[in-house]
Amino acid sequence: AGKPLYDRLGGKPAITAVVDDFIANVAADGRINRRFAGTIIPRLKSMLVDQICEATGGPCKYTGQNMTDAHRGMSITDGEFTALVEDLVKSLDKFKVPAQEKSELLTALGGMKPQIVGK
Repeated sequence: AGKPLYDRLGGKPAITAVVDDFIANVAADGRINRRFAGTIIPRLKSMLVDQICEATGGPCKYTGQNMTDAHRGMSITDGEFTALVEDLVKSLDKFKVPAQEKSELLTALGGMKPQIVGK
């Protein structure tokens, strides 16, 4: 108890493993994979790892755009956001992330939804 979510998730190696699996899920997801067709995947992975690391109390520093600017003009739908979350949950479950930590992480990331959907 009292440890940051970052530590309880297993630190950067564990976050990196989940992100790698998550990106593979997204690539295989016909509901949303077209959204990432022009994306530089290694950069996306690096940015996601840093963003999750920082958001969970780790030592990383996210240096990418804020979520509003990053998603401006994309008109992302609720359904697409939900698909992305489902792909992440699939990875969290694969790595047996405990319910408490999974809930905390999804709550932190879910807070970004207003900055992403419809922008």
